[in-house]
Amino acid sequence: MKKNLLKSFAVALALSATAIPASAQFDLGRIISAGTKAVQAATLTDAQMAAYVKESVDWMDQNNPVAPEDDPYTVRLRKITENLNDVNGIPLNFKVYKVTDVNAFACADGSVRVFSALMDMMDDDELLGIIGHEIGHVAKHHSKNAFRNALLEDALKDGIASAGGEMAALTESQLMKLSESLLNAKYSQKQESEADDYGYDFLKEHGKNPWGMVDAFEKIQKLEQQSGNSGGYLRQMFSDLPDTAARIEHMTERCEADGISRTGTYKTRNNSGKTVRETKPTKKKAAPKTNRTISVTF
Repeated sequence: MKKNLLKSFAVALALSATAIPASAQFDLGRIISAGTKAVQAATLTDAQMAAYVKESVDWMDQNNPVAPEDDPYTVRLRKITENLNDVNGIPLNFKVYKVTDVNAFACADGSVRVFSALMDMMDDDELLGIIGHEIGHVAKHHSKNAFRNALLEDALKDGIASAGGEMAALTESQLMKLSESLLNAKYSQKQESEADDYGYDFLKEHGKNPWGMVDAFEKIQKLEQQSGNSGGYLRQMFSDLPDTAARIEHMTERCEADGISRTGTYKTRNNSGKTVRETKPTKKKAAPKTNRTISVTF
């Protein structure tokens, strides 16, 4: 059954409130100290940070419905991301969350998570453009810096990078908070623009039509305007409509400058089998058909 990710987080937090032992509650209260959290985050090594990110991603995977290996969503994503092995030497791994939220995110450890509701909306090139954009945040170290900022702001860890080099274990509630910070990472307009350009180059390098990125942005912007509610991925990527238009225009100008045609008659499909865009033929395979209908909540 499709689930809402935010509801899953809320339930997990409620359960964790009764599951944390008294000593853990005491430790959490003790570490919320402005005098120590900045030092802790500032001295966090890359290896330690990668380990904490992985722990948080593992927690999200365990607390959300991950599509199995033979699921049509997983099969489609695996085909789309074939030969995408690493970014700047960081191994990439991909999974699908079967939830109704429209979202996708990439973490500093190379974990990329795509939500099935987003896959329902996008054809292959559009989806790869979004994935390329998210991986851009990893390549440009935006994800890494956002994680460090989360530690600075929320004081989630006790004894990070201590004198003995020991890494303290995260409590259930800390994992939930840290996972939310990964999911809802905030980036500046400059960082989003850098990720846009990376996504564009990413598509070209892998033989895909970068107009898919323009189409994806236009589609999400239209849905945002129709919904009258900027939430989740829409709010993160398109919090400023004039800026959104500028980003779309920039991607369009790059396509035109590179002489890439947008027109064509080749049809691509989403997971429900519905034709969602016609584009220049690129020998793409249609996504596996399923019986489910497109259902997006904001």
